Amino acid sequence: MTDRDRARAWPAPAKLNLMLRVVGRRPDGYHELQTVFQFIDHSDWLWFDVREDGAVRRLDAIAGVAEDDDLTVRAARALQRATGCRLGADIRCEKHLPMGGGLGGGSSDAATTLVALNQLWGTGLDEEALSAIALPLGADVPVFVRGRAAWGEGVGERLEPVELPEPWYLVLVPPCSVATRDVFCHPELTRDSRPITLADFLSGDVTNDCLPVVRREYPEVESALDWLSAWGGGRLTGTGACVFAVFDDEARALEAFSRSPARMQGFVARGLNRSPVLGRLIQG
Repeated sequence: MTDRDRARAWPAPAKLNLMLRVVGRRPDGYHELQTVFQFIDHSDWLWFDVREDGAVRRLDAIAGVAEDDDLTVRAARALQRATGCRLGADIRCEKHLPMGGGLGGGSSDAATTLVALNQLWGTGLDEEALSAIALPLGADVPVFVRGRAAWGEGVGERLEPVELPEPWYLVLVPPCSVATRDVFCHPELTRDSRPITLADFLSGDVTNDCLPVVRREYPEVESALDWLSAWGGGRLTGTGACVFAVFDDEARALEAFSRSPARMQGFVARGLNRSPVLGRLIQG
């Protein structure tokens, strides 16, 4: 990345679900959840060039994702519709976050698109208005728009900012993708967990109700979790496939990563209570 590219780049950070409970099912088929979101210092990167003709174009092909289905394109067009903006954009995305990994890559890309184009187009929407546009794009998109670690309820859209420790994480990326829909449709998924409080979570309740189903259906994820058990236990983010372990310092996390099986992809990243998008927004 050149210095000029770096100056124009907008981050789209990953998130981890530090806990995920399924506490009920709604009449519309969606599940009532409790979860905790925290960002990590590992991102996709996006660039935007404003167009005068109103066209929204994706400049980078993504295997298996048509341009009209791409969340960045859909987010830009949703902002156009909501504001009547006549400007458009060329969007370039440098992907680092795996698809189907539970790190929120597509949702984060969409949120960064909304935040960036709201500034670049001068549409002037506040956080609440942007979050309202974000929710139909995906349940995780509003937390990326708001940019603060949060306790989430509902389908994940009812958010309460929280201040959490910011440890180091070793994140492993198993060689598979997990379909969130398949996990939530699985007959063995627990759907009636007892609701807990933030205090319960902070006291150590980090249950992920999706874990037993994902372990059973995805042996690559199970293998990664089993390996992490030697380093204080592995946890699943969202429905996976990515798994993680928590470390007090970077050196210990890097040591663990250096000993991971050669076939295992992954990275070490710091937990963040504020999204780097907020810093980029202030930077302008």
